[in-house]
Amino acid sequence: MNRTFSVAPMLDWTDKHERFFLRLITQRALLYTEMITTGALIHGDRSRYLDFNDDEHPVAIQLGGSDPVDLASCAKMAEDYGYDEINLNVGCPSNRVQSGMFGACLMAKPPLVAECVAAMQNSVNIPVTVKHRIGIDENETLEELFEFVEVVAETGCKTFIVHARKAWLNGLSPKQNRDIPPLRYDVVHKLKQTMPQLEIIINGGICDLETSAEQLKHVDGVMMGREAYHNPYILSEVDQRFYQSDKTVLTRLEIIEALYPYIEKQLKKGARLHSISRHILGLFNGLPGAKKWRRYISENAPPLGADINVIKNALKLIG
Repeated sequence: MNRTFSVAPMLDWTDKHERFFLRLITQRALLYTEMITTGALIHGDRSRYLDFNDDEHPVAIQLGGSDPVDLASCAKMAEDYGYDEINLNVGCPSNRVQSGMFGACLMAKPPLVAECVAAMQNSVNIPVTVKHRIGIDENETLEELFEFVEVVAETGCKTFIVHARKAWLNGLSPKQNRDIPPLRYDVVHKLKQTMPQLEIIINGGICDLETSAEQLKHVDGVMMGREAYHNPYILSEVDQRFYQSDKTVLTRLEIIEALYPYIEKQLKKGARLHSISRHILGLFNGLPGAKKWRRYISENAPPLGADINVIKNALKLIG
């Protein structure tokens, strides 16, 4: 699978509606689910978490957990549903994640992460990858990072997605952990130089395609997060720039028109318009009328019974 460019898994953001929308903008970028805990899949509504649209491929699922047996079981579920990759979250710093003994705190337990990855690899035939930080708390030396990657790589795992910030598990909120710890791209570059046999994907603070292209001189792939969500049309050049695609890029208007049948179908299934429309608020960023577009949809999509006409009326405010 080509991971040159991907959109990061983002909790409460990268659901199936968001991924369908983004797939209208880029056909080649790898998309990820939100982090899904093993407990949610084993004890909850499995289809609610795993269902996705065929048009989303290539699409990877990100799992959160620390029990090898549970992770293996959930990885198999995901493969059976048709996902293209299983990713283990070893980077989320939230308190809720720590109390469940998964996420970034697992960086302190490389053998356990290796056991989890090995169990998943033994249960599926699709790639198993790991997303992690460059360190946690005071544990941020190159030696500790390299040891973590080496131990996990011994399982046969070949792809590591590295958020180029450490995580402070005590004292900083998840939001603060996305901004306050300094970005250390040089550390990720050093990891790739030291372990050239591994596929290293860099994540953290990447907000434009020029930066992405520059990073690709040092690593194998880039992962863009919040910028892709708040300014989604930035992805319209990804296929041509990074995958040499010659397909015509859809205009913003064409993207909305292509989204209409999907919205109608989801509304008939009982979905609320707001659950879809919240993802498209940033599509016209930078254009005249963008603020009116966002406000109209934000005010009119949430009520029960809101339909496709909300989007059509909002479009009249553009330009």
